[in-house]
Amino acid sequence: MDPRLRFGIFLAPFHKPGINPTLALQNDIELIQWLDRCGYDEAWIGEHHSAGSEIIASPEIFIAAAAQHTKHIKLGTGVVSLSYHNPLWVAERIVMLDHLTRGRVMFGAGPGALPTDGTMIGLSQSQTRDLLEDSLGVIMHLLRSEEPISFKNDRWDLRDARLHLRPYSNPLFDVSAAAVASPAGPRLAGRHGIGLLSIGATTAAGFDALALHWDVMEEEARVHGQTVDRSKWRLVGLVHIAETKEQAYRDVEYGMEQWFHYFQAVAAFPQMAVPGNNIREMIDFVNESGFGAIGTPEMAVGQIERLQKQSNGGFGAYLMLAHNWADPQATKKSYELIARNVMPHFQGHYRPTMDAAARAEKLRPELAETHMKAVETMTEKYAQEKAARE
Repeated sequence: MDPRLRFGIFLAPFHKPGINPTLALQNDIELIQWLDRCGYDEAWIGEHHSAGSEIIASPEIFIAAAAQHTKHIKLGTGVVSLSYHNPLWVAERIVMLDHLTRGRVMFGAGPGALPTDGTMIGLSQSQTRDLLEDSLGVIMHLLRSEEPISFKNDRWDLRDARLHLRPYSNPLFDVSAAAVASPAGPRLAGRHGIGLLSIGATTAAGFDALALHWDVMEEEARVHGQTVDRSKWRLVGLVHIAETKEQAYRDVEYGMEQWFHYFQAVAAFPQMAVPGNNIREMIDFVNESGFGAIGTPEMAVGQIERLQKQSNGGFGAYLMLAHNWADPQATKKSYELIARNVMPHFQGHYRPTMDAAARAEKLRPELAETHMKAVETMTEKYAQEKAARE
């Protein structure tokens, strides 16, 4: 596996209901611009249609807009809720984005996490995972083959379906299935030989399941004649850092309680259930349970090292779950500090400069003495030359 760990975000997003949505979406675009400037590798964008906080309805449209304001960062659907859409049109849209972004698009697939989304189109949670399985099978065929496909279930009727535009990426852009704690996501990822987005990696259940997830992927890949790659495994965690722990604690007073309220009382998403009745209880839960890291860069380094160990072999990317715990400026500062002080530990840049500084420090007394003697010698030489001319 490539030893250079990639960094990015998973942007749902989580905005406080009642604020200006136009400004909130603009802030999301500006955040991705900032990440691009700071050298982040990836940003994954969610799809939601209800509950008032996660206000991006189409990750594809958002990616098309963000791509016009960025140069390097890759942009992924995190995720397209496949149970809501005809798979042929999903494949068509992602291929078009692949061309528009010149290969910077990534495709993440999931069943749809908010029950309040599905109920509006007559879907229950008991249906979404089977529909995800059906849809992803069709989409992978369309992306990998030029042969037509026919498929019919209770929601879709495809007849000799095929793409009229092949992907820009060669052979194909990154494709990933989402997972929280159950083996459903790893099972699909292994079956199709694609990546895995472990969205709940730092929850208690998700953390415990990390090594199991990889085992499931390898087993499913073996059964279906596929291969899986740890560099395509992305783990999602929660972080906010500042120059001091005290400053980080003050920062998250801005919006942390609203975020916790969303998962405690609004979103019917029990895998992300979080305890805490006040800001201090919430901070303590995040830091003491391993759910995230609120504090200093060293704490963020510790969380990633803990995840690497638990994964029993490593993973390819660490994605921070984007949130509005802090105001926009403090949030940008947190991402900048991570780029400056955390990323080098996992991308091969920390140790070489530290070693070079240590070597220079060790040699300094001897070299400084030699340097001073060279200066004294040249000073004497000049004095002698000057005296001879006089």
